[in-house]
Amino acid sequence: MNIRCLSKPFLFLTFALLIGSSISSFAQEASKSPKDVQYGALYIGKRHDPDMNQWRQMRFGEFLHFGLYSILGGSWQGKHYNGAAEWIKAWAHIPDSAYFSLIHQFNPVDFDADAWAAMAKKMGAKYVRITTKHHEGFCLWPSKYTDFDIASSPYKKDLLGELIDACNKAGLKVSLYYSILDWHHPDWRSSIKSESDSVAYTKYKKYVKNQLTELLERYPSIIGMWFDGTWDKSWKNDGEFSYKLEKYLKKIHPGLIVNARLRADEYGARHFDSNGHLMGDYEDGFERKLPSASDTAVLGYDWEGIMTIPENQWGYNKIWNGHVKTADEMIELMTQAVSMGGNFLVNFGPKPDGSFRMEEQYMAKAIGAWMKVNGRAIYGCDHAYGWEKQNWGYYTSDTVNHKIYMVVFNTPISGLLKVKSPKGQHINRCYALSNPMKYLQVENIGKQEFYIHLIKQEHAQPYVIVLDIKQDQKKKREQNYHQPAKT
Repeated sequence: MNIRCLSKPFLFLTFALLIGSSISSFAQEASKSPKDVQYGALYIGKRHDPDMNQWRQMRFGEFLHFGLYSILGGSWQGKHYNGAAEWIKAWAHIPDSAYFSLIHQFNPVDFDADAWAAMAKKMGAKYVRITTKHHEGFCLWPSKYTDFDIASSPYKKDLLGELIDACNKAGLKVSLYYSILDWHHPDWRSSIKSESDSVAYTKYKKYVKNQLTELLERYPSIIGMWFDGTWDKSWKNDGEFSYKLEKYLKKIHPGLIVNARLRADEYGARHFDSNGHLMGDYEDGFERKLPSASDTAVLGYDWEGIMTIPENQWGYNKIWNGHVKTADEMIELMTQAVSMGGNFLVNFGPKPDGSFRMEEQYMAKAIGAWMKVNGRAIYGCDHAYGWEKQNWGYYTSDTVNHKIYMVVFNTPISGLLKVKSPKGQHINRCYALSNPMKYLQVENIGKQEFYIHLIKQEHAQPYVIVLDIKQDQKKKREQNYHQPAKT
């Protein structure tokens, strides 16, 4: 194992967290000086094939972080570490022999695949993503390419396969997380400084390709791969390999959806190639934050935001410090993501026995109750082009059914919701999603400006107002201006 990869964990995390804020500026800068790029984006613009369209329509999902780190829960030898629990080996400087021996304690006896799937389903998630192998290198499936896997643990059973089957049975799609970085594998290198490093890393790349092939062939129903741990020089300086790897994975699994984090071009540019084109099917740099409302670049490509419930905990942590989000906060973040054309995932970190803490169960239940009533404002929706955002909340758009959804988080004392519609679009009817038989008064107060008169009542939770829209025929013919190029 290359110990250098553990000596600068803060640098790695900081770099990963800064990705989201730097990608747009990098893309803009790169476009000023075009380069001859051989190993950049596979295509330009959004994918519009059935698999990608389905992913885009789902909008809401669940992320699961589970591994050996779950056993420690952020603590080592009586000291608790507030950093992300899956990095406990680095935070606590745990020796290899001690950390990797945790495999002999991995036995999630309370794991119930159907219960995990049911929790995601009741929350309203349409897809689930789980860590197959995090940076620690431990695999949640029985892999023929390593003994550092679940088959070598006391649990022995194929947890990953059981969960995929349960999710599919519940009508949920599954995508898989896979870390390129591997603290356990002897051939991993963070950088190539000698001939022996090069020989070892060549063997490691073969290991990665073999394991990914194994995952896709063993679990053919998955819809995507979400890659992580690709920030080291060894990976960034080998753009040809990641370029060919993405093409290979999509060849053996047609329709596979791959995040931008897998790739680097021959100049070391990540996420976006040196000419500013997204490498991957969607941008994945938004962790624990969303793009700025003024960042109109997000409308040009698909993207996904992922949110933790506490401030920065992915894997199970015994102690949640800092701000812990409420269900209403999470619903607002989800709505904000969809209003900017993005997908949104909520992260959970199961306990080492395979159960979920009560706070996570409550979060899933509360979000699910809201989604049961208001999910139509999320699923299949997109950015509402031309509708000027107001302080009461966010617009989402269902262009197929000609509806604009107003998801209200801040009700004015006046009971009047201000609306500014784009030219050529008219409000036919207006009503609360929870009460479609009761139309609300729409008062014209200026050119393309209106007040929606709410019925006097208290709103304990965010609620949705539906605008049935009629569009001028001339405007319909002009509406293609915002549609991205198909490939």
